[in-house]
Amino acid sequence: MIIEAIKALGVKGFACDSAPTKKAFESTYRSDSVDNPTITWEQVSAKIDELQAEFDAKQYQRDRQYPSIGDQLDMQYHDQLDGTTTWKDAIAKVKSDNPKE
Repeated sequence: MIIEAIKALGVKGFACDSAPTKKAFESTYRSDSVDNPTITWEQVSAKIDELQAEFDAKQYQRDRQYPSIGDQLDMQYHDQLDGTTTWKDAIAKVKSDNPKE
């Protein structure tokens, strides 16, 4: 997530030969070009926290595994023809398996 944070801070060119860590950032990052604004590790760390919070906030959405739209439409069509509740049951199962916290 370090690379994503650095890019989110406006850096267009950053690469390191080792695993992206604070030490690697501090030893390889240079802001000597137009493409690389001056940023500090503290800014990178704060951006990592922000990106992680955004990722965590969307966990609920990722966990809810609804059938595809096509499958849902097919269920609704057959429910109308057959007088069944397949679609309602499928949606209710997803909701009961993933209650809002």
